[in-house]
Amino acid sequence: MTAEASKHASRPDIVRALRAAAFTGLVAFGLLLPLIAFRAIHDIRNELVLETRWPLFAAFVASAFVGQLIWQLLPRDRLKKMLAEFSRSPRKLAAAASTCALAAIILWIVGTAGFGAEAEIAFGLSYLFAFATIAFLIGAAAAWVTTRYPTSSAPGRERRHQIGIGLRMAGLGFLIAYPLMMLWLAGSQGSIKWIDNFGIQILIYVMLGWGLNIVVGLAGLLDLGYVAFYAVGAYSFALLAKNGLPFIAFASEYPYLAVDFYQLGPWAFWVLLPIAGILAAFWGILLGFPVLRLRGDYLAIVTLAFGEIIRLVLINWVDLTNGYAGISGVPRPSFFGIPFIEGEGGFAARYGLKFEAIHRTIFLYYVILVLALITALVTIRLRRLPIGRAWEALRENEIACRALGINTTTTKLTAFAIGAMFGGFAGSFFAARQGFISPESFTFMESAVIVAIVVLGGMGSQIGVAIAAIIMIGGTELMRELDVLKVIFGKGFDPTQYRMLLFGLGMVLIMIWKPRGLISKRQPSVFLKERKAVSSAHVREGHG
Repeated sequence: MTAEASKHASRPDIVRALRAAAFTGLVAFGLLLPLIAFRAIHDIRNELVLETRWPLFAAFVASAFVGQLIWQLLPRDRLKKMLAEFSRSPRKLAAAASTCALAAIILWIVGTAGFGAEAEIAFGLSYLFAFATIAFLIGAAAAWVTTRYPTSSAPGRERRHQIGIGLRMAGLGFLIAYPLMMLWLAGSQGSIKWIDNFGIQILIYVMLGWGLNIVVGLAGLLDLGYVAFYAVGAYSFALLAKNGLPFIAFASEYPYLAVDFYQLGPWAFWVLLPIAGILAAFWGILLGFPVLRLRGDYLAIVTLAFGEIIRLVLINWVDLTNGYAGISGVPRPSFFGIPFIEGEGGFAARYGLKFEAIHRTIFLYYVILVLALITALVTIRLRRLPIGRAWEALRENEIACRALGINTTTTKLTAFAIGAMFGGFAGSFFAARQGFISPESFTFMESAVIVAIVVLGGMGSQIGVAIAAIIMIGGTELMRELDVLKVIFGKGFDPTQYRMLLFGLGMVLIMIWKPRGLISKRQPSVFLKERKAVSSAHVREGHG
């Protein structure tokens, strides 16, 4: 091939790029027409009217067209090479972090000095640059460790292991100090939002992700109805705390059988927390038996149906669950018998403090933090036991697993039961935290979010699941705080309504660039000679 022919062959095909961009714009037109162009709203007479948003719709379609056109015309091979070199260079990443930090400071000053829409835009952009600064700093630190301590040498691997332990301890210290930091930065009133909506909410989904990770990531069983165990834990706690045991009606004949947990008062949460987890594990076993012979898509469909059955039962069994109205007045957690109430006998009065709502919020944060850490420690320990290795063998190849003499029935049931138990713990905490539950809190969308967290993080990776939960749940909560989007798209723009579109986009990007998740290497649970990370190319799933 001549040089002229080679140059002509490498030249971007404008016609092909335009054809692909037009097809993308057409798909965006069809998908976004009912989602963005039309919206039903209530007018001042409380009548339902149809509102059109053609400029916003046109902007989204044009963005899809232009984005695909640019993507087709870009020299992707050269771009990938440049990005790879950039991601491996600590100096370039540190320079990018410094640039973003400077931009964030300048925009913050501009926002402080300005007013109106300009100030909102400046503040919003300063937040984005601040998060970019943190991301680049983390990348620079990771690149420095990679170049300074290569895995090809034993000292490098040992040093990396020590650095990993140090990072875990630093992360644990940050989690412990997080509420106190927010209290110091935002005050007793302003910190409630950051501790509750960010800290507690993220930790709940981290715990749910780790529970589902046992089933999907370690055992390789695709469960799309995990929210059912979340609901079982929540309703078990609420019903037992409100009504006592189901057979309390026989108290006149068998008084020793009647237990009214509501009379336990502040201790109800601590008594019912393990009971809710055990009941959820029981339902996990009930689900496991019918699906023992199912795999892949068939298993996913059955578990999806199970989750919907539980939700419909909660809606229609009105005498027990109160249907759509839900259950209110669920007892809140106490500080080991000391309730967070105003007045005599409360936490503030007992310790001579001024009563503030932040006390309960901080305590709830530490409760869910302890529950999440217990989930992580139990999972790590189980992975190193024979049952954990049986899960991984089942995930890699069920036929070979049977050939090795492993009881796949017991292996599957234990995965379902333990994963469901952690979901039940999270559900009981959710009910106690909210004080009110209803079937609307346990829809299929919750299962989809939890599965997305596990897939994005890397199936089998605890660190990856935690990072994905922070990105997805924390990102959703952060979008509520970005008033700059309302300035750009209008006051009626609610960014949280588009979170599923962003989740879908994130899933597509992960499947293209990191098909095994953010953390795509797994650490063996058994070491014969030395600790080595196994590349994702040699295993079916992600980090173990």
